[in-house]
Amino acid sequence: MNVRRLGVLLLLACAPSFAADPTTTPENTLVAALEREDVTACLDWIDASEDRAVESLISLASIVSPSGQEHERARWLAERMRAIGLEDVSIDATPNVVGRIKGRSGRALVFITTLDDLGTIAELQRAGGPKPRREGDRVVGPATEVQSVNAAMLVAAEALVRSGVTPEHDIVIASVAQEETGLIGMQALFDVWQDRAVGWVDVLGDGEEIVYGAESIHWWKIVAHGSGGHTEQDDLPNVNQAIARAVDQILALPRPGRHEHTYINVGIIQSGEVYNHKPVSGWFSLDLRSMQGDVLRDIEHDVKAVLERVEAETGVRFEMEPTVTMDGGQVPGARESRLVRISIEVSRHLGYEPTVSARGCCNMSVSVARGRLAIGLHGVRGGGRATSEEWASIPAIVRTAKHVALLAAAY
Repeated sequence: MNVRRLGVLLLLACAPSFAADPTTTPENTLVAALEREDVTACLDWIDASEDRAVESLISLASIVSPSGQEHERARWLAERMRAIGLEDVSIDATPNVVGRIKGRSGRALVFITTLDDLGTIAELQRAGGPKPRREGDRVVGPATEVQSVNAAMLVAAEALVRSGVTPEHDIVIASVAQEETGLIGMQALFDVWQDRAVGWVDVLGDGEEIVYGAESIHWWKIVAHGSGGHTEQDDLPNVNQAIARAVDQILALPRPGRHEHTYINVGIIQSGEVYNHKPVSGWFSLDLRSMQGDVLRDIEHDVKAVLERVEAETGVRFEMEPTVTMDGGQVPGARESRLVRISIEVSRHLGYEPTVSARGCCNMSVSVARGRLAIGLHGVRGGGRATSEEWASIPAIVRTAKHVALLAAAY
């Protein structure tokens, strides 16, 4: 699925500014929120909800949900959102799950989590290994680390509803689908809420790191075309040989000092079906990421040179098909925005001095790439991702829920 090309935001003179409000400091805003009985009750409810968070996470992680096949998990999540009192709960075609807590302004602060898992996690689940279970202050099992933020979001939302918190803006709780296969759910969510959103918060942890910019992401599908035939037909070019040479040379491309925080990955290789046949075609994926969009274009020039060289050597023809072309950057004024500054104060209240940087990624890239204020809450959630011993930290779930609830109440 092709995604329209998005411009580099640093060069957009018309981009909106999010300078700090000089009349209300983030420190005072948070202090005022913490003095409210409803907010105090909300935090107390989160502290008392550890078992509920664990139960939610075990349920979520028990549902096989690779990217593009999230429907069962979406239905479970929608049912839980309705049960805790969120309004207008819906599942769209992607399938994103969205619920809302009504505010006063008619605008919306949109919190985002990810619904899908890596394919390797689904394979572990289908293999019939150990089920998600609690072990001390951890929940252990495939899918637990990433889905821990969905559990945290549910706890935060239920705490806000039960405590009667009426936020300034609508609080939109969204778990988006197909993040791993092209940010498809986030693109659909943005299209619906872009005109009402005052900001976007990508929840990936408890806010020990807060990010406000986004890296550029270019995804390619590189298709190889040859001539199919039997193993014994030595005069025919071998598509697999050409793919192997191309992948090896692309992954070996040099990245000098100016390529800091630049990544090249080949995550998928597909071709052939039987032992004794040379495939007619095959393809591999190419994932390029950098904080500098011009660096990616330089790498793409080098990739094309590699493909031309391998074509000449093997007789196999290559085509580069763009899948995602999303140029990141920073929205002017984002670092000094109230959203970033209040989030910093929330982290400090929770007991840590956050790292603040422009190195964001993932779902928030969609918002930033279109000139809209977005932040990402990062932090250590657990470990062992995509293994049978994957685990999530229960204290981290509680901290994440508190960060979401305080940001919702104070912003």
